[in-house]
Amino acid sequence: MRPAHLIASVVTAAAAVIALANPASAAPINYVALGDSYASGLGTGSYDGASGGCKRGPLAYPALYAAATAPATFKSVACSGARTGDVITQANNLTAATNLVTVQVGGNDAGFTDVITTCTFGSDQDCANRVNQAKTYAANTLPGLLTNVYNTIKSKSPSARVVVLGYPRLYKVPGSCNVGLSDTKRAAINSGSDALHNTIAARAGAAGFGYVDVRGAFTGHEICSSSWWLNSLSWPVEESYHPNRAGHQSGYLPALRSAIG
Repeated sequence: MRPAHLIASVVTAAAAVIALANPASAAPINYVALGDSYASGLGTGSYDGASGGCKRGPLAYPALYAAATAPATFKSVACSGARTGDVITQANNLTAATNLVTVQVGGNDAGFTDVITTCTFGSDQDCANRVNQAKTYAANTLPGLLTNVYNTIKSKSPSARVVVLGYPRLYKVPGSCNVGLSDTKRAAINSGSDALHNTIAARAGAAGFGYVDVRGAFTGHEICSSSWWLNSLSWPVEESYHPNRAGHQSGYLPALRSAIG
């Protein structure tokens, strides 16, 4: 091989190595977070005043994920109290340029607040009956509502990566708590969380979306464990039975980052 050809070959090979070491920059991430109070950050005690009753805050897992990964754009429209119909409205914030969406919804549709209220003030049997009603709803009615949400997201942002997040079990049973709800009630509430998981995971999978099951991440950190990542009965009352700051930082955030990669 003549010297000129040899030099050209070396230059070409070097350029190829450099190209491999420096791949083309990934497309900028435009991230929108949808969902209910678990996604808005209710329970962390720190909220954006402009969000009003939605109780969105900088310590919620969507905001923490955005702070850690610096997407090109980030917007959370998650709102405390949101049901599936509300999230369909939230999806109006999605565009064709949105390429990352997180969504968490279903607990309020299944009667989360009423379940907790009934289990707090009613008998063991009252609690079990109300949880069973919620589980029936989760199995029979919620699937169609979630499908509507997921189809709406697809229509608004057809190229987006969509990650659906689930809910943790609330209680360690048996646990360290000597007062409050009975273990019978705590186990019933946990079974409701499992029913939500089953439905949400199935519908997310059918839609082709990723699903984040946080029950494992919260194991050992439930209410009545040695290290709570969830609020029990709290003040303000609306923060009760929601992830606290550690729940978002050490529970939801790592689970979400692992799912997205």
